[in-house]
Amino acid sequence: MYPTDHPPPHFHAEYGEYEALIAIDNSEIIAGSLPARAFHLVKEWLDIHRDELEDLWQIARQSMPLHKLDTLE
Repeated sequence: MYPTDHPPPHFHAEYGEYEALIAIDNSEIIAGSLPARAFHLVKEWLDIHRDELEDLWQIARQSMPLHKLDTLE
């Protein structure tokens, strides 16, 4: 997530040479692509952290420092 990112609320997911922008509200890929297995893991992580991601989006829009979220275990 970057302070200067454009709506809709989203985050960037990277896996090897792949990168995708993932919508926070519906877990859809906005741009880019990920392999199916990686996308499944990203969706699982998003389901766990959706509320935190929505909060972070608002913080980023105010150009305030962001914190990292836990990884999927």
